[in-house]
Formats: sequence, structure tokens, C-alpha cells
Amino acid sequence: MGRFLYEVIDALLGILQFVIIANAILSWLVAFDVINLRNRFAYSAAHFLDAVTRPVLRPFQRFIPPLGGVDITPIIVLILIQAARSALLPWIFTPLIGLLGG
Repeated sequence: MGRFLYEVIDALLGILQFVIIANAILSWLVAFDVINLRNRFAYSAAHFLDAVTRPVLRPFQRFIPPLGGVDITPIIVLILIQAARSALLPWIFTPLIGLLGG
């Protein structure tokens, strides 16, 4: 049971990393007029990615101002998520897996 929870949380954090990267790339494509948000699919994709990433990025955007007009909070959040996946999750779940069994 403990191993299952570990794998689910790790997978969700991995998906969140992918969505943050996709949102950043889409925002660059929109900024450089490669993608037009008047396209219904592009607008829907941008709205979905923004809705998913906004709750994660917004607390960091309150404290970290854009540097030269570039928002660096996705990079910081990606570093924190990767640190959580590689160090924090094993530290939390190793005792839990030992108690509940793998």
C-alpha cells in the first residue's frame, strides 16, 4: 500500500512537471505569434494549462518578481518539484513502506 501511494504521488508530480513545461512553451509560442489564441483549440489548450498551473505558480509569483519581463517562477517550481520527487518522497515513504509493506 505504501509503495502504491508513493508511485501515485510521484506520477502526479511528474505530470505536473510536464504541464508546467507545456504551459511555458505555449506561452512563448503565443508571445512570438506562432500560435494565435483566436484558434478555438489553441485557446482551450492555453486555458486548460493555465487553470492547472495557476494554483501552483501563483504563490511563488507573489514573492518573485519577473526579471526583465521574464517570469522565472516555473523554473523555480520545477526545481522544487524535482527536489521533492528525488529527496522528500523517499524520505517520507521509506518508513511508511516499511510499516505498511511494499
